[in-house]
Amino acid sequence: MYIAIDYDRCMGAGSCAFIAPEVFDQGDDGMAVLLADRPAPAHARAVREASEVCPLRAISVTEEKPTG
Repeated sequence: MYIAIDYDRCMGAGSCAFIAPEVFDQGDDGMAVLLADRPAPAHARAVREASEVCPLRAISVTEEKPTG
């Protein structure tokens, strides 16, 4: 599992940090901070949920390493 945050879309709602605090946090500016771009399998469900509830869909989750 690979995770990316589109910081141009992130509005700092904090849902990701609430749902998956082992993987996401919020910086001093309120924007999402990725703590682990390849989290442990035990966190996969929470990461997917965080991605789905993100108001602006700023979090992307893929199974294969993104190219480019």
